[in-house]
Amino acid sequence: MPGIFDFPLEKLKTYQGINPRPADHDAYWQRALDEMRRTDPQVELRPADFKSPAAECFDLYFTGVRGARIHAKYLRPRPRNGDKPCPAVLQFHGYSGNCGEWHDKLAWVASGFAVAALDCRGQGGSSEDTGSVKGNTHHGHIIRGLEDQPDNLLFRQIFLDTAQMASIVMGFDEVDEKRVATYGGSQGGGLSLACASLEPRIARVAANYPFLCDYKRVWELDLTLNAYAELKTFFRHFDPTHEKEDLWFERLGYIDVQHLTRRIKGQVMLATSLMDQICPPSTQFAAYNKITAPKQMVIYPDYAHETLPGQFDRVHQWLLEM
Repeated sequence: MPGIFDFPLEKLKTYQGINPRPADHDAYWQRALDEMRRTDPQVELRPADFKSPAAECFDLYFTGVRGARIHAKYLRPRPRNGDKPCPAVLQFHGYSGNCGEWHDKLAWVASGFAVAALDCRGQGGSSEDTGSVKGNTHHGHIIRGLEDQPDNLLFRQIFLDTAQMASIVMGFDEVDEKRVATYGGSQGGGLSLACASLEPRIARVAANYPFLCDYKRVWELDLTLNAYAELKTFFRHFDPTHEKEDLWFERLGYIDVQHLTRRIKGQVMLATSLMDQICPPSTQFAAYNKITAPKQMVIYPDYAHETLPGQFDRVHQWLLEM
């Protein structure tokens, strides 16, 4: 039965999360965005080896905060006389993965979209991770920088990379900046929400079972396994008696997506599966319930953290409406 490990659906619909929000959260992210805007992105488009009769394909490089050279795959429809600027989709991948192969983006191009797919810094793709931090760098990106100053949290820099890529793509001549969407699942879902929170011009957000939300609730559910296993590892190695537990969860609040989503201006479609024990439903609802922009949730009662039948088609049709 849905809800056997989490709240019943009716409670999920009103749940507001328990991970603390730092008092200076707004100032923190304003300072971060100011740093991003001072960074010269030094954008470079290199023609890719992959060829398609429908798309022009490029390796996109730009410089993110702290000097990291960030990579994304960028595809755009081949130009025709009389073309108007096209919509764009920004894709974000799952935790530890990469931006994927060229061919899986061609359906978007065939429908008239440009596509930019980010490689998260320090994960499975080609983006650099230049951030040296004090304290441990053991087993995971959520805890990277947790013992250092909050400005050195790795996911701060990754969230900024998503917003910076959005700004770059919106500046391309072939892209209609008013019709840019974000899309991803798991970590990609969390980054889709974070990107739209930090770049308010994003028109639509499609996020499937978003990661990086309400860390303390994950802890409370004893689900610090799989993608969240590093939280348990951190305590076991670096705070075995939990003397500083409140400090760590408050610091994680800076990179808790639920505390960003109230900034979103575009329309949101969030898909959640009620049997998901990797990104528990309550953590997803904590982020969703704070969104004040137009929103809808697609619920899969009997599914876990897996492919959601029909959701890709639903998102594709919805983004065509931009």
